[in-house]
Amino acid sequence: MNVIGLTGGIACGKSTVAGMLVQKGALVIDADQLAREAVEPGEQAWKEIIQWLGDTVAGEDGSLDRKKIASIVFKDEKSLAKLNSIIHPRVLELFYQRSSELEKELPGRLLVWDIPLLFETGYDKRVDYIVVVASSEEVQIQRLSARDGLSREEAIRRIRSQLEIEKKIEKADFVICNNGTKDLLKEKVDLLWEKLRAIC
Repeated sequence: MNVIGLTGGIACGKSTVAGMLVQKGALVIDADQLAREAVEPGEQAWKEIIQWLGDTVAGEDGSLDRKKIASIVFKDEKSLAKLNSIIHPRVLELFYQRSSELEKELPGRLLVWDIPLLFETGYDKRVDYIVVVASSEEVQIQRLSARDGLSREEAIRRIRSQLEIEKKIEKADFVICNNGTKDLLKEKVDLLWEKLRAIC
């Protein structure tokens, strides 16, 4: 079973593309969902984060306060790197575990790993083809401000904490430019689907 790595810049529409691929019959494993599972109360990654940042980053039920943690790590590259070093190995384990389960249950289906930090984590070496969803920085800023209520400065900081979109595009097998409407995006995904089915 070939694995497609789906990535893109923050607020470029990667999750929308993933949803469209699911509608076409693809199986999508979401890195963000696996990351949430990896840090559930009591899990090893959760213990390491609490030991590092303290109890104040956990709510009354023990679950981590993602916004509080984001406000800490997005201001400091070393902190972000440390958080990633705790979470990513466990997430990779879960990717292989879920992929194996799906391959047994639903053989022959297109498998997509939806990973925002595909290149930053080195997961690009573990997939067969790479799809990058890209937008202009101005479109990203507008979407982030509308979606998450961020100031322009905070939106720019989040965008620039990731690998530059141009560098992601250079490493991609397929690129979807998403600066327009959802209908236009759907047309591009339809075309992408035909190309992926031809090679997978």
